Amino acid sequence: MVEHPTAFDAIVVGTGQAGKPLAHALADQGSRTAIIEAGRVGGTCVIDGCTPTKTMVASARVAHLAKRSSDFGVETGSVLVDMAAVRARMRSVVDDFSSSSRRSLEEHDRIDLMKGEARFVAPGTLAVDPGNGHRSFTITAPRIFLNVGGRPAIPSIPGLDAVDYLTSSSVLELETLPRHLAILGGGPIGLEFGQIFRRFGKKVTVIEQGDRLLRREDEDVSEALLQIFRDDGIEVLTSSSLQSVSMVAGGGVALDVETEHEKRTIVASHLLVAVGRTPNTDRLHLDAAGLSTDDQGFLPVDSRCRTKVDGIWALGDMTGAPPFTHIAYDDFRVVAADVLPGRPSHTRDDRLLSWVIYTDPELGRVGVTEAEAGRRGMNVRVAKLPMSSWARAIEMGETRGFVKCLVDAESDRIVGVAALAVQGGEIMSVLQTAMMGDLPYTAIRDAVYAHPTMAEPLENLFARLGS
Repeated sequence: MVEHPTAFDAIVVGTGQAGKPLAHALADQGSRTAIIEAGRVGGTCVIDGCTPTKTMVASARVAHLAKRSSDFGVETGSVLVDMAAVRARMRSVVDDFSSSSRRSLEEHDRIDLMKGEARFVAPGTLAVDPGNGHRSFTITAPRIFLNVGGRPAIPSIPGLDAVDYLTSSSVLELETLPRHLAILGGGPIGLEFGQIFRRFGKKVTVIEQGDRLLRREDEDVSEALLQIFRDDGIEVLTSSSLQSVSMVAGGGVALDVETEHEKRTIVASHLLVAVGRTPNTDRLHLDAAGLSTDDQGFLPVDSRCRTKVDGIWALGDMTGAPPFTHIAYDDFRVVAADVLPGRPSHTRDDRLLSWVIYTDPELGRVGVTEAEAGRRGMNVRVAKLPMSSWARAIEMGETRGFVKCLVDAESDRIVGVAALAVQGGEIMSVLQTAMMGDLPYTAIRDAVYAHPTMAEPLENLFARLGS
């Protein structure tokens, strides 16, 4: 058992995309810093989020293109997916990322990396439980920074606790492909995994309680994505609720589902529960520090990530911020600006929210949706261009989807983008850069982009708005 000092200048709880760089920044500034991690170094993104899932998305896309090879005049024969090899490749990438992050913390002479579960025993004091029979110990610091993330949310459904269901974490450990994967939830996690396993050649059924997929998106985005999934052979049930779950003799699960029109039983080999995430704040004993969560379990903070208790900050998903890696990393920059000298002023209010859902085609989103603009009473003009009009997309054989931009009618500034397109995240990022630079849409319309790039047709998109 490693002996640790008991008093530090700063303590960081969690090695995710906010905690790790913050520990380095504090230590580089001269603070003796402890960073505590209950699991593997890297947080959700590296261990069971972005890194492994996007690695699997890449494998699924290769399988998809191989099956489409004859469309491009290439004959390949039958396509077989080795799930054990897919998992091995994914694990290799995750291990490299996690090991690199761990070494960078261990090698810093002002950082103590501690393995264990942390909980408050007083406002400036944490107990660390290393597990494996080791005794817990306490450490103190005048500044404590919490970055504990979240975990898959599990709904209360009769029979669910008696079946061997999968989550977004455990599905990564499958060694063999499921014969039929039923997915509860039509949000980003469910959709990404649904397309992955369909492209691996297996039957997929998505059960979504809402009346459409991605309920926060505009209806045209939801409808286009629904059609793409159905074209791919994925069964999608909207306005449907899972009433109960039970085991099936010989293996598998029976799902009693109620739709708008009928009650039916779906028998699947595996069930993936993907209904969102819940914060890990319940593990911190926040009341011992004088803190409390909201009714959803999130820890409220201000625009500088400060809690109501002096000397305690919280960053990332656990605060109710959008659950994206880049948002957590920006929280690190917000806190660094607040506590470290020489940093430019920066708050949560300064950022332009963007994200990408890694279906194929991707959905890149930034700014307001058309529906949100309407609710706000914004006067916007809408430009929309199908991917079947993009030269590069036609050449690539990737004509599904569209790009839609919202432009403020008075200022000519871009206020929202939905890019459901091949390389949709990159298209969105071009327009996000224009938004950050406060450029009018005419600057994009009148630009001379190289031909044939995915950015070039933005000229045609905005030409539809006229002068």
